[in-house]
Amino acid sequence: MANRGPSYGLSREVQEKIEQKYDLELENKLVDWIIIQCGEKIEHPPPGRQNFQKWLMDGTLLCKLINSLHAKGKEPIPKISESKMAFKQMEQISHFLKAAEIYGVRTTDIFQTVDLWEGKDMAAVQRTLMSLGSLAVTKDDGCYRGDPSWFHRKAQQNRRGFSEEQLRRGQNVIGLQMGSNKGASQSGMTGYGMPRQIM
Repeated sequence: MANRGPSYGLSREVQEKIEQKYDLELENKLVDWIIIQCGEKIEHPPPGRQNFQKWLMDGTLLCKLINSLHAKGKEPIPKISESKMAFKQMEQISHFLKAAEIYGVRTTDIFQTVDLWEGKDMAAVQRTLMSLGSLAVTKDDGCYRGDPSWFHRKAQQNRRGFSEEQLRRGQNVIGLQMGSNKGASQSGMTGYGMPRQIM
């Protein structure tokens, strides 16, 4: 974590709002999933935002996680560095982020390296991991380990094919959004320009 002094005023208010978005229950679920998914003897971190940040900060767990979501021999990060040097650890995090984007995580769901490294927005880190887990459950390619109910299954594309005849018939139908012409007639209507009869 970078040595920064305390923030004041508007900066402090913004940081407090960001910190309120962090979910401890979600943290526990994500830690359990990472441990099961990586399939190694990984120590469970103590609960809390800062402990979660320190646990993931070097980037090795994140790289192991994204590699475990791919078949053997097709891992996106072939060499995972265990270096204690800050720039190497930040490089590991950026490798994970690139691999997550290639895996299918939307760029809007991906956190910035400093969000994790400096602990600026750990809720964004949680969102990225949730999105990654949802994608893994949705792909259902046999690489996901853990309880499928931990993540939401993303909606799949459901294309429909219509023949030319069906499309032509559909052009003659008045959609219900436009109202209905059934039972409509002009009986009882008076001609244009005639005054309305008020009795």
